[in-house]
Amino acid sequence: MSSNTTTYNRIYEIVRQIPQGFVATYGQVAELSNLAGKARVVGYALYRVDMKNSDIPWQRVVNAKGEISLSPLRFGTDYLQRSLLENEGISFNDAGKIDLRKYLWQPPKPQIFA
Repeated sequence: MSSNTTTYNRIYEIVRQIPQGFVATYGQVAELSNLAGKARVVGYALYRVDMKNSDIPWQRVVNAKGEISLSPLRFGTDYLQRSLLENEGISFNDAGKIDLRKYLWQPPKPQIFA
């Protein structure tokens, strides 16, 4: 198994934990995947997901501004992402941004036992 496969699988496991109706940022997923400062790696991993036939809720990851990161390389899936998020009850303001104060996923803190 290549290191990219291992890294991507770790990212996918984090993304699978984001509940419906919430989003996470690329940077947040990177940090939770022990890849602090490597938000682009999260983007690369999610770009590889089969967006129509996957159990990975890729649509729930947005940029730090609360926006969908538009890319001509995604061949229209930017609009699919917005539609999927709206179907989950996430709303966008007139500027196309999500209110991260309302919709940002806050994963449970790990329990530390003495």
